Amino acid sequence: MTSSQDISAEAKEVLITNDRGGYTVPTAGLYPYQWNWDSAVAALGFAQFDVDRAWVEIETLFQGQWDDGMVPHILFHKNDPGYFPGPEVWGCEGPIPSSGIIQPPIAATMARLIWAQDEEAGRARIAALYPRMLKWHSWIMRWRLHRGAVCTTHPWETGRDNAPDWDNTMQRMDASDVGEYTRRDTQHVDSADRPTKFDYDRYIKLVQIGRRLKWDQAAMLAESPFRVADPTMTFTTLRAARDLRAVGQALGEDTATLEADIKRLEAGVATLWNPALSSYDSRDVLGGEWAGCVSNASYLCWFAGVENKDMLARLRDVLSRVKYPVPSNDPQADTFDARRYWRGPTWAIVNMLIGIGLADMGHEEEANTLAKKTGDLIAEHGFAEYFDPFTGSAAGGGTFTWTAAVWLAWAGGN
Repeated sequence: MTSSQDISAEAKEVLITNDRGGYTVPTAGLYPYQWNWDSAVAALGFAQFDVDRAWVEIETLFQGQWDDGMVPHILFHKNDPGYFPGPEVWGCEGPIPSSGIIQPPIAATMARLIWAQDEEAGRARIAALYPRMLKWHSWIMRWRLHRGAVCTTHPWETGRDNAPDWDNTMQRMDASDVGEYTRRDTQHVDSADRPTKFDYDRYIKLVQIGRRLKWDQAAMLAESPFRVADPTMTFTTLRAARDLRAVGQALGEDTATLEADIKRLEAGVATLWNPALSSYDSRDVLGGEWAGCVSNASYLCWFAGVENKDMLARLRDVLSRVKYPVPSNDPQADTFDARRYWRGPTWAIVNMLIGIGLADMGHEEEANTLAKKTGDLIAEHGFAEYFDPFTGSAAGGGTFTWTAAVWLAWAGGN
């Protein structure tokens, strides 16, 4: 049986192998660029054995920040023809070639966790990052709120690309004029593990709309057919606001605006509670309907500092019924698929965020159980992108950066 120390050594090697000098790719081939929330998790992994390299990861991410404060979901540092859609499709004009959308803003949370490992040595690094992180947060608060909840304008923004949460909205979209294109993802992994062509057509259609509107947020707010208030974005933004407030207070900054933002976001969380489902759920801002989905993002409430007894009861049930929780979709749902991307598989990254939140809110037993099950999953099935929640079989990309980082920072010690 492989020892925990051996697995940790392998995890470090994954991060080092995927290091491209200043930034880390999620995995070679399938994802050859710097992804926003992947990079933030990679930084926390690096911090377990190289704190300086951890800071560099986040600093490189913010080098791609647009003048208006937005931090893109992909930075195309070096062109790679093996990936689609590349920078020529997005048509963005940031300081580094990039996409025109964001991802869950967990960088502030990861930066605070890294800083906690050596506050004296990291003070100058986080002080330099703080205004950049605050500017991104302010951008989200300006452009993405609906009744206090944070909206996504593209499924890719949430990180949960083809989750059932978006099905209703995607069904209403017309992508008949999207044109011909060649996907690259299915050349790297089994197409059964990836989004369908129906979904992918709509992903590209939304990119085309954004490019036509020159990624102008006011124009996109008026014209885009996709705007969904989402638990992932809302909970991670609320957590970021709390962490930015703590960092700002430690640095002697005025945090009054953040205090007001936290109250707005807490009110927004309440608008994501679907009473018919007894769960946090996504809601379509344009159509008005609930998605009707209990996803792994529904359990990020504790990460955001929000207690909920009903969600805790749900989580305890999932921990007892599923060998490798937390599935990204309710196994009892008609839309559940154990291997297709975000329609059922377990993701170590989301487990870690849920686990951090549980521990912060005093639910140590559940936090430890989730960390143990996640650690067992990785030890038995490797550093895959995601996993079948019942069998543990690996799916998606291999030698995956954030799965290795999750082992080093959270799951490997259990």
